[in-house]
Amino acid sequence: MVLETTKHEEPIMSQSKTVCVIGAGPSGLVSARELKKEGHKVVVMEQNDDVGGQWLYQPNVEEEDPLGKTKTLKVHSSIYSSLRLISPREVMGFSDFPFTVKEGRDTRRFPGHEELWLYLKDFCEVFGLREMIRFNVRVEFVGMVNDDMKRWRVKSVEKKSGVVIEEVFDAVVVATGHYSYPRLPSIKGMDLWKGKQVHSHVYRVPDPFRDEVVVVVGCFVSGPDISIELVKVAKEVHLSAKSLNVSAGVTKAISKYKNLHLQPQIESLEEDGRVIFVDGSWIVADTILYCTGYCYKFPFLESKGRVEVDDNRVGPLFEHTFPPALSPYLSFVGIPRKVIGFPLFESQGKWIAKVLSGKTSLPSYDEMMQSIFELYRAREANGIPKHNTHDTPDFDYCDKYADYSGYPHLEVWRKKLCVSTILRSLDNLETYRDSWDDDHQLLQETLQDPYFAQRTTTPL
Repeated sequence: MVLETTKHEEPIMSQSKTVCVIGAGPSGLVSARELKKEGHKVVVMEQNDDVGGQWLYQPNVEEEDPLGKTKTLKVHSSIYSSLRLISPREVMGFSDFPFTVKEGRDTRRFPGHEELWLYLKDFCEVFGLREMIRFNVRVEFVGMVNDDMKRWRVKSVEKKSGVVIEEVFDAVVVATGHYSYPRLPSIKGMDLWKGKQVHSHVYRVPDPFRDEVVVVVGCFVSGPDISIELVKVAKEVHLSAKSLNVSAGVTKAISKYKNLHLQPQIESLEEDGRVIFVDGSWIVADTILYCTGYCYKFPFLESKGRVEVDDNRVGPLFEHTFPPALSPYLSFVGIPRKVIGFPLFESQGKWIAKVLSGKTSLPSYDEMMQSIFELYRAREANGIPKHNTHDTPDFDYCDKYADYSGYPHLEVWRKKLCVSTILRSLDNLETYRDSWDDDHQLLQETLQDPYFAQRTTTPL
């Protein structure tokens, strides 16, 4: 089923609204910028002392629960010290703010996390977003005023003073990200095992694992990445995967390091320290490090059951964005996973801003619900489990959001570079960020695009 939102053909007076954006990470910042461009009055609430969201590195994790089992987290970011981007900088930038090399900074195509944080700070400065942001403010409650979806009460707490502030907004945009709350497997004996168990949410550097036998659970992105770092200090690293049919890149890494071993899934954990795998083999380990992904959680949101998280499916959401019963006054940015994040956040933010201003409109409640149910049925028919509902490993949603707001599709060169990078990472896990000769011609053609001539500094 293909739905089209209505675009008004004649110019209309923009309907300015007061909007609270929760989160000053990339999705919150670009959404705030788009809302501001549409004439809305925007307040961004950010729990940390600077912009960046996940990209604001937080090295001190001692006070965090190692498995993140608390209702609210003390640490938002899950970035580890050595992390580098898995996509080249050319594809990461917003449509009018390319992620270009800056003198005196990290000039690599796949830079470290700090460079992306600095890019977000530059973006914030150039577009004058900081004045809209309240830092060190934690949102405690978001809910409708007297069940009126056109009025939203937001209660926040100033972390330093403890002062509680209650305000009413016309709309709320949730942009809190989904890489903070650990998602853990259910393993027999997990609660009785006497070794250390930690989630990658609190992993920062390899030193605490020196001379240990470590089992790393999960073989998607962070699992192999962290394993390759751990082998340099740990006695043994055992990478436990759902399937032993791993990528060529993982196979090459295992062949290279004598203390890196591929294991099947864990069957059980025993009180004597043994980790038993499903094939009957076992080892005695010091630590289990879970690289098993994250959960969607919105502990502040009271929607009266109109939006719920069920087995990591946030729903119902039309196009992963609007809950039909509360649209357009409540929306979510950045729910889709396995995407080119920044361009998707931008096109999603443009759509939300235009819907709130009345320049475009959503389908009816019934049409949106039908679209959602058809998405669920299609996912189920393709064997995709409920917890992967929001995995969108293609470019369709970026282009779909663009269509809804009258915005150009994602550039072809972005798509080509993204696909090329994924293929190279699967083949050469350790070297793809620094060895990309096969991308040279495509890169040269890409850099001729007028997009890269745009300014990325404040005007004099």
